[in-house]
Amino acid sequence: MNAVRATSDDEIRLTVADRGYRGVSLMHELHPPRELPFRRRGARWELRFERPDADRFEYLLRVAYPDGREEWMPDPGNPLRAPGPFGDKSVLELPGYQPPEWVADAVSPRGEVRELELATRVLKTSIPALLWSPAGLAPDVSEPLLLVHDGPEFAKYSDLLRLFDHMVGAAEVPPFRAALLPPPLDRNEMYSASRRYARALAEDWAPALAEAAPHPGRAAALGASLGALAFLHAHWTQPGLFAGLFLQSGSYFRRRLDAHESGFVRFDRIARFVSTVVGGRSGAERIPVTLTCGTAEENIHNNHVVAASLLKQGWDVHMVEHRDAHNWIAWRDTLHPHLADLLLRAAR
Repeated sequence: MNAVRATSDDEIRLTVADRGYRGVSLMHELHPPRELPFRRRGARWELRFERPDADRFEYLLRVAYPDGREEWMPDPGNPLRAPGPFGDKSVLELPGYQPPEWVADAVSPRGEVRELELATRVLKTSIPALLWSPAGLAPDVSEPLLLVHDGPEFAKYSDLLRLFDHMVGAAEVPPFRAALLPPPLDRNEMYSASRRYARALAEDWAPALAEAAPHPGRAAALGASLGALAFLHAHWTQPGLFAGLFLQSGSYFRRRLDAHESGFVRFDRIARFVSTVVGGRSGAERIPVTLTCGTAEENIHNNHVVAASLLKQGWDVHMVEHRDAHNWIAWRDTLHPHLADLLLRAAR
């Protein structure tokens, strides 16, 4: 059995029982180095490292065998897991971490979810979206709309629909609907400041959603990582599309700050767009924006730059830091009460 514990306020120690390994490393998503090697101590492997600027973090073990094989796996001695689209990861919850109270809400009525096929002529494809409505809302009643990039995954890994139930059930916001949008075609291409994708949002899906989910005014939008970048880009290139943006851990790559991301296939296109945003070289409408980012993730620096630049340009900007990194639970833990606040600001 492995042992996992924080040995002090400043240090973490992990041990792994030796099963004939040639080497063991901890692979994580925090600030580099991303790989921390264990040292063999008799019949076990041990790792000591400084506590990161976080109250929880997710990781995998990479183990090497004498025959040259390698395996990535969750820590078998740590039962705490975080599911994700690429499999489970092990989790360390450190002193100071508490999950949000709304996750345990057993009272708020559950909303209704129906499938919604959204076609786009611009991209020559369609996506199987989901439309969430609060309990008891008639289909023809006009209520505000929230668009969510990677929406089905947000629902699965971040309890997003339960948060919606809670916000409406607790009267934190008036009733609203949410369209959960999966990425079309190739996610890295579509969400990386693609003008074609922005056109599909504005020309195809906005009119379709106006019929399927009648709403007054313009929709608000929620996205994380590249999904956050894509919504900011769509607002920049398709005027009048959104009333407010909730952007989590946005992938706002900049050449000076993000050289480690330069191998990403659309790095240059993203960097050019972010340079436009930071330089204020556009007349984009100043709508309410909330940015969230983990204190232990590399994106914190470019998120601060974007937030400060928009604020300097006169935008209504809220910047929220949380003591985690770039993952679905981190985004879940930062949604409340800040998403409700953004929806109220966007409705003014």
